[in-house]
Amino acid sequence: MTKEEFRKHALALYEFCEYPAVRYNILFSLLDTPYDDKTLTELRKEFLKSDIVEEMYRLQDEYGGWGPLRSKDYSVKAKIPTSVTGIERCRYIGLTEKDRDILFMAKEYLLSFLDGTTREKVFEKNERAFPWQQAIVCNLLEGISPYTAECDDTYKQWHYIANRAYDRGEYCYEEDKAAQHEVFLTREARLVPMQSELILKRREQVSPEIEDAMLRHLGGHASVHGYFWDKTPYDLPQEFRDNKMRRWFHTFNYINQFKGSKIYLEGSVNWLLEQAGENGLWDWGPQVKDPWGYFGYFSCNRSYAHNRVVDCSMEILKFLKAYLDNNM
Repeated sequence: MTKEEFRKHALALYEFCEYPAVRYNILFSLLDTPYDDKTLTELRKEFLKSDIVEEMYRLQDEYGGWGPLRSKDYSVKAKIPTSVTGIERCRYIGLTEKDRDILFMAKEYLLSFLDGTTREKVFEKNERAFPWQQAIVCNLLEGISPYTAECDDTYKQWHYIANRAYDRGEYCYEEDKAAQHEVFLTREARLVPMQSELILKRREQVSPEIEDAMLRHLGGHASVHGYFWDKTPYDLPQEFRDNKMRRWFHTFNYINQFKGSKIYLEGSVNWLLEQAGENGLWDWGPQVKDPWGYFGYFSCNRSYAHNRVVDCSMEILKFLKAYLDNNM
């Protein structure tokens, strides 16, 4: 896949959908238009008044979150069930900390977990719970505001653990365990999962050898077995229109966080490109139902079929953009 081919598909979606939020995301997130670009600045006015931005603003609580951090309250039918979901959705649609005060408030909410002022009760079911949650919070903070000073110590801890675990060019459980016991003062044989996404938030501090070792261990495992309960690239359906098709993208995106992901995803990317319609866009198929995950969707108009094409094409294009960035 080339940059020119990717741009052709992105512009096809731009022409297909005139909705400001979609066009803004294409220019800003997919085509890397500078934030201060005149065209983008003009479009931002409409984007920030769009229904999807208003929805995130309206549903955000007074503390900057969208309910509990991670634990979904099943007694409440919330469109945004957790704060993690809310923050991911804000970033997915193209919001930054500069836009209104939504992510600014979310950042304050996340910082409260680090300085001990959070109003949420932190459940420590085991000794791994606190360092795991701290890594999740810092990963979200780094996504909103890179190099957040309050995350420095947490980042250094995981950088040290990763270097110990992959120092020999492949994963070593015993070294991972020894490093985690040393850093977190834990004793269990069961470990906190390697926080690769947080580690790669400051990629220039990670040696190519360590990242390659993580790709081959974590990405290779996901390629064969799927990312937790999700599908694997070796199990793609013959027909693209499948009501489970979205589930592959959890695995795709997990592998795709690493540079060199092409070794596991090249076949999947070629398969996806072959599934594009004559108009250069993709469609999950009529049997797929809302919601699109919890955050992978854009409101456009009352035409369900139109929205389906927009949502599907946007998710695939975001994946392809990251693929290009990590394999050029």
